[in-house]
Amino acid sequence: MSRGFIAQYAAEAALATEGVASLDKSVVANIKEVIGLEHEGMGVRVSFRKEDADDVVITVYPIIDFGHVLPEVAWTIQERVKRDVESYTGLNVDAVNVHVVDIICEDSEHSASGQTA
Repeated sequence: MSRGFIAQYAAEAALATEGVASLDKSVVANIKEVIGLEHEGMGVRVSFRKEDADDVVITVYPIIDFGHVLPEVAWTIQERVKRDVESYTGLNVDAVNVHVVDIICEDSEHSASGQTA
């Protein structure tokens, strides 16, 4: 099973989590986008355990909306990604790592100094 296929399920599960604004693009995804190629599972890295090809470790790089409790959002991402990937692929998800990349304010009218534009 391809990493892109697994990453796509993981990305969809993470994006369905309340408080997740988007997923961070990697350098590789940015390069593919510039040359016109589509990159599956942006913001997700999938790796297989060497000992067992059915065990995967998934790392998600979310950008979170301001005002949400980070540990709760991260926990929900972990649960959803594990559940969906195992359900749709039949693989064993050994771990889901969540690395919060950024927090953004949903109200785009405020500048970085907190004043109205």
